[in-house]
Order: sequence, then structure tokens, then C-alpha cells
Amino acid sequence: MEGRRHMWGKWIGCSVPTESRERFSAAQRAWSSISDQPGLIGQVGGWDPATGRAQLLALWTDEDAYRRFMREGHDAVTAANRQSTSYTAIDVATGEVVLDMPGDAGTALPLALERATLLRVADCRLLPGRDDHFLHIQRHLWAPGMAAAGGMLTGVVTRLEPHRYLVTTLWSTPAAHQHYTTHHLPTLLSRATLQQDVDSMTGHTLPLEPTWRVNSAQDRHGSDLARQGSDGPS
Repeated sequence: MEGRRHMWGKWIGCSVPTESRERFSAAQRAWSSISDQPGLIGQVGGWDPATGRAQLLALWTDEDAYRRFMREGHDAVTAANRQSTSYTAIDVATGEVVLDMPGDAGTALPLALERATLLRVADCRLLPGRDDHFLHIQRHLWAPGMAAAGGMLTGVVTRLEPHRYLVTTLWSTPAAHQHYTTHHLPTLLSRATLQQDVDSMTGHTLPLEPTWRVNSAQDRHGSDLARQGSDGPS
């Protein structure tokens, strides 16, 4: 639909020396000050066990809200927390969310971001001309397949650049994700024909740091209502 606004995602990776981890974490906790920013849906992150890097996912209602924050609020936070002194390298990619992946929380991202304890990420670079088929498989195979496993709260697919897609799913517990990996993933992989679409893929399985979580103050009331209507805590 013309004029329709799409959610906007941001994926951040930081190389942090071991001796600077606590300083980085303290600075990351300071990002809670942006919870009242218009358009923020939420932000989560953690240490990647495979690489030791800090990885973060932020979601915004639309690109305009994100760009406004970058112009008017971002630099004040970084100046105050001095986080840039705690890492040696940073990678940042942003883009439009092109697909919702409903799970136990439906598509209620604020609730899922609040409850999740693990983030699974697949950073996919596609072969030329395979975007439509890749998204078709995400929508009709992976999304329902993960939802059927139980414990996947919700997920989104973000187009970071041409032929690069970030598939992110929020899980209630590491045990729920492990159950999916053991009992559901092999069958899904056998049907997905990844080699037809994907040139390369980097995976991340992140235990989330609770103190790095930034919940939108604007969505807090809505999350409370959603919680009251749910079957119980994840």
C-alpha cells in the first residue's frame, strides 16, 4: 500500500576486549534512558558465546522514528556513557522489516522483547535473483515450523541491504530453542533447500543480558494487557 510505514531494524556487533567487558556492560545499561523515545519498540542483546562479541538488536516502528532519534537523541547518550572507549570495532546495519513471524506471543514484539531470554539470528546473504523465493520459504516453511515447536515468541525478517536478510527469532528459554533444534530443525532443513537461495549464512545464538534490555515506556501498558490475556509466563 502506498505510504505504508514499515518497521525498522538495527543490528549491531561490537568487539570488546575481555578487560573492557564490565565497562561496556555498564554503558549498555545506560541505554535504558531511551525507553521514552517515540517509535522505539525495544532493544535486546548479549554476548555471542561463539565469538565473544557483543551483539544487539533494536526495533523501531518506522525509519522516520529511527532517523529522528539518531539526529536528536543518540549522540547525547553516547557522550554520557562513553561506550565507544570500551570496544575496538563496531559493525552497524539497518533496514526495513519485510516479514513478521508469529509465535507464542503472536506478533506482539514489545511483549516478546520483554520476555525472551534467547535471541537466534541468521544473517543470510542470498544468491542473485533468489529474494522472492527465500522470503516465500521463510513465510510458509520456517515461520510456521518454528511456531509449531513451542517457545518461539515471535520473529522478524529485516532486509539490511540488497540480497542480505537478517532472520531474528525471540525464544522464551534456551531449553525451548534446544528442543526445536533437536526435534524440528532437521526436518525443516531437509525441506528448505537452502543451497538454492543462500550464498552464505552466519548464525548467532545469544543468551540475552537482562540489564541490556530496553523496553519501550510507551508500550508498557499494552504489554501488561497482553500479559493478562496470555496463558502465563513463558
